[in-house]
Amino acid sequence: MGVKQTHIAAVQQAGSLLVAALLSVLLCGPQLVLADSDEVVLTEWEIWKSSNGIKYKDIDDIQRRAIWEENKRVIEDNNRGFFRGMRPFTMAMNKYGDITRQEYQVLQGAMINAQFTKRGREVSARRLRNNARLLDNWFVDYRNMGYVTEVKDQGYCGSCWAFSTTGAIEGQLYKKTGQLVSLSEQNLVDCSKSYGTYGCNGAWMANAYDYVVNNGLQSTDTYPYTSVDNQPCYYDSRLAVAHVKDYRFIPKGDEQALADAVATIGPITVAVDADHSSFLFYSSGIYDEPSCNPNNLSHAVLLVGYGSDGGQDYWIIKNSWGSSWGEGGYMRMIRNGRNTCGIASYALYPIL
Repeated sequence: MGVKQTHIAAVQQAGSLLVAALLSVLLCGPQLVLADSDEVVLTEWEIWKSSNGIKYKDIDDIQRRAIWEENKRVIEDNNRGFFRGMRPFTMAMNKYGDITRQEYQVLQGAMINAQFTKRGREVSARRLRNNARLLDNWFVDYRNMGYVTEVKDQGYCGSCWAFSTTGAIEGQLYKKTGQLVSLSEQNLVDCSKSYGTYGCNGAWMANAYDYVVNNGLQSTDTYPYTSVDNQPCYYDSRLAVAHVKDYRFIPKGDEQALADAVATIGPITVAVDADHSSFLFYSSGIYDEPSCNPNNLSHAVLLVGYGSDGGQDYWIIKNSWGSSWGEGGYMRMIRNGRNTCGIASYALYPIL
């Protein structure tokens, strides 16, 4: 090889090394620097606000961003534990990323006067057990059986109790008629206050059932959801599509009776302790919150089934925070016979 060719080869090799070095800096260097910088956090914050259609003025933006960043830290801490095999579920940032604890409690629709909880007649646990033995179901999922309407969104209104109530009635209406009809939560929010409900400020579901027993319920089509509780009652009995004769409670704290009820009856109205950031930002997996208190019921949901994954039993819960929350709007919660998060503390179903 001549001197000129050798020189050209050396230049080409040097050029290749320079390109490789530049690529290394471009691909690796800035990310490592920016990942710890405020600029990336700011960009993520701006992207999150934009994707959720949120705008704040200067001082509010600073305060909300601080809340969002703390929630982001909690989510990341949990997920590190998940990838190390120390946590059984993942968390993810969602549309609630900048709300305070007080705002979250409103969203849950925290139950009113828990110490004076109204209960009604209980179904016999023995009868439920005997009926369930005949079916011997190890897995139940009413979503696959036509009993469950689409995932709904209560918005920033603590009306979870209404969604939990309509969901169970929707299931029994389908079981009786073969028709799946979305029932009106707004009908309950607007019209059942004289029965002891509190609109966007929570309620016990037995009070909502009392209203339906005495009045009936319209469909979502004729009485759409508005996410507010300051409008008059527009109920028209001529448009009612659901009527309930009575309701029954599952024996308090009895997970076996609850499972038997799910297997033999259908979706069940339940309340749980959801007063944890792990619940608010739940994304996937089997939810197991060590801090859950079975006596601190703060959120109403619909129990639509149960199953087992890798030897771990779970409940299937339908929430009312839209389909972007959790597993398409649903949560799998640990089922271990210890009344996790109070899922069997306040469970009831309608009789049509």
